[in-house]
Amino acid sequence: MNALDAHWRAANYLSAGQIYLMANPLLSEPLRPEHIKPRLLGHWGTSPGLNLVHTHLNRVIKARELDALCVWGPGHGGPAVLANSWLDGTYTETYPDVTRDAAGMARLFRQFSFPGGVPSHVAPETPGSIHEGGELGYSLTHAYGAAFDNPELLVACVIGDGEAETGPLAASWHATKFLDPVHDGAVLPILHLNGYKIANPTVLARIPEDELDALLRGYGHDPLHVTGDDPAAVHQAMAAALDLALDRIAAIQRRARADGDAGRPRWPAIVLRTPKGWTGPREVDGQPVEGTWRAHQVPLAGVRDHADHRHQLEQWLRSYRPEELFDEAGRPRPAVLACLPEGRRRLGASPHANGGLLLRELPLPPLERHAVEVAKPGTALHEPTRVLGTLLADVMAATAGRRDFRLVGPDETASNRLDAVYGVTAKAWQAATLPTDEHLARDGRVMEVLSEHLCQGWLEGYLLTGRHGLFSSYEAFAHIVDSMVNQHVKWLRTARRLPWRRPVASLNYLLTSHVWRQDHNGFSHQDPGFVDHVLNKSPEVVRVYLPPDANTLLVVADHALRSRDHVNVIVAGKQPCFDWLTLDQARVHCARGAGVWEWAGTENGGPPRGLAPARSTDASPPDVVLACAGDVPTQETLAAADLLRRHLPELAVRVVNVVDMTRLLPADVHPHGMPDSEFDALFTPDKPIIFAYHGYPWLIHRLCYRRTGHRHLHVHGYKEQGTTTTPFDMVVLNDLDRFRLVMDVVDRVPGLGAHAVALRQAMADARTRHHAWIREHGTDLPEVAEWTWTG
Repeated sequence: MNALDAHWRAANYLSAGQIYLMANPLLSEPLRPEHIKPRLLGHWGTSPGLNLVHTHLNRVIKARELDALCVWGPGHGGPAVLANSWLDGTYTETYPDVTRDAAGMARLFRQFSFPGGVPSHVAPETPGSIHEGGELGYSLTHAYGAAFDNPELLVACVIGDGEAETGPLAASWHATKFLDPVHDGAVLPILHLNGYKIANPTVLARIPEDELDALLRGYGHDPLHVTGDDPAAVHQAMAAALDLALDRIAAIQRRARADGDAGRPRWPAIVLRTPKGWTGPREVDGQPVEGTWRAHQVPLAGVRDHADHRHQLEQWLRSYRPEELFDEAGRPRPAVLACLPEGRRRLGASPHANGGLLLRELPLPPLERHAVEVAKPGTALHEPTRVLGTLLADVMAATAGRRDFRLVGPDETASNRLDAVYGVTAKAWQAATLPTDEHLARDGRVMEVLSEHLCQGWLEGYLLTGRHGLFSSYEAFAHIVDSMVNQHVKWLRTARRLPWRRPVASLNYLLTSHVWRQDHNGFSHQDPGFVDHVLNKSPEVVRVYLPPDANTLLVVADHALRSRDHVNVIVAGKQPCFDWLTLDQARVHCARGAGVWEWAGTENGGPPRGLAPARSTDASPPDVVLACAGDVPTQETLAAADLLRRHLPELAVRVVNVVDMTRLLPADVHPHGMPDSEFDALFTPDKPIIFAYHGYPWLIHRLCYRRTGHRHLHVHGYKEQGTTTTPFDMVVLNDLDRFRLVMDVVDRVPGLGAHAVALRQAMADARTRHHAWIREHGTDLPEVAEWTWTG
């Protein structure tokens, strides 16, 4: 225990030093104001508990030769994880200028929460981390994601007591019902109850122990309790609890793997109760600090200006007896390092925390195997996501032996037409089954739980530890994980700037059951705004694709699944949709990201009957551009183009389809953005652009506001008008329908209004007929329901 205590005291000293000191790291002279940072930032309160866990994990990892990873839920305890990484040498290996001596200790202290330095919380810059300190509530779901399909991995997860009050963390306890003791690793939750959040008590720290015990047992855990404030006693208790927990985990895995035990195990969990700010100042200015909310961040403020506080800080730091922990050169003494594992077993060096080191290429099948035949555009229909499902089934089959691909979603895999995967694998499930159940298995690799938070967290943990996956969700409910995708984008953006962080597989969203086809769910299920949210984020990371048909969806999905370090959002419908492009055409179109569909327009027609001078074959610009993005907007745009072809054959119409939304951005804003010259060539700088867009119309204006032709841009999209109604009525309610698009062309093309007044009136009458028809028949107008492309 002496070695464990020495390591713990060293980590506490280094944690406090990072918060306060910018010089004099070994206290070789009395503290002076210039040794203290001018701005004191950081979180002390949780750090001693995190140091205790880290110290004791080191011991068992070394003694048992474990492959281990730790997820640090109280991520604002960054000083602790940085301190331990410096002690085990991984910080110096990652950042050679921060040497494991006095000079390096000084750099470690100075850089913490300092301009040009490192954040105050666990972050991508921290070796051994897969979890951002700002991600309150997601630690346990990340831990389970890391453990899936990692049978030899132990994932310890420290859960802060304030974090335990969040909805995502409360749901995360259910992950025991999805963890397969044969093919998956083990997760050891360590619930750290130190009593307070920032300023208030925490719920689980204030309920009776028997009630907390019953709660954890109800979730399927076998809790072990470690409580106290005497270091010697707590070391003994923590060591005993960890040994017992690991013995139980080993027994569970042995019974499942060797003996074929198919029962759902009761996994151990540790409840650790220690004072907040343990070993720090007990009182400051007559106010209690240790064990109270006052220890949360910086327990001693004003130490530069107040000699009494500075003296108290020095006493606090010297209470760890640094001369026993570090030699004259500032190197940790052998007793401090005695419990540390070596090489990649060190928590700071785990390759699972730098998943790109373990990532293998995903074996994707040839797209020709799944592409649909397109003899003529707009005449045959397929369900795009059902076609994609066959590709995903092939991926599942190809990864059956290596088990590094998972499909996650909130109880919607079959609803979203991806159920072809069930021919290869089932849904993961460890709880009871009934004869009426379908597609449930202990070793399944489809993850379904009615919690978008769990789905996202599982997949993030899975990806960050070197595997692949896809998240399928109803479009409207992707918003539930807005905050989580924020943090993941920030993580990827920072990681891309760190040369030692290897690229990981992208986080891929498939958003379906979208806004335009909620025939039975109605207004509550209509919200296409997740795209807006994502496009606000770091442009080097985010991508948004709106494939208009089955073959373009295959091409986009293939690209997304091959990509690295991105967040790809793919929006595609599950209902029957017209096939527009062959596979070869889809490949070319998706490579462009946006392009003219020449076969759909009439740019090179004859003279415009007095609207403009006669034009030559292909040198003149069109009279109007019909642009579209999304499957339903594309259909309505093509139907409008068909109407214009029949009723105004003299009008030169260009049809532009956009599949990659970021192509609309300027080239200096996004890597996929178009230069102005290319944008003007595609959309024209001075002709009306009638843009039918899948989501909120304001997004297109935001993406294009700097373009020359923006003043000629008129966008139709979702306007928060919806109900349970027919498919075509949804587009009519939001003025996205073919008739309204034709009316807009008549209104916007100079000189066309008087010439085409009869056509405009006919289009308005069609909308009126539609309104009456659906209320009498409950179905769409035959001319709409039976329409096919005739161009």
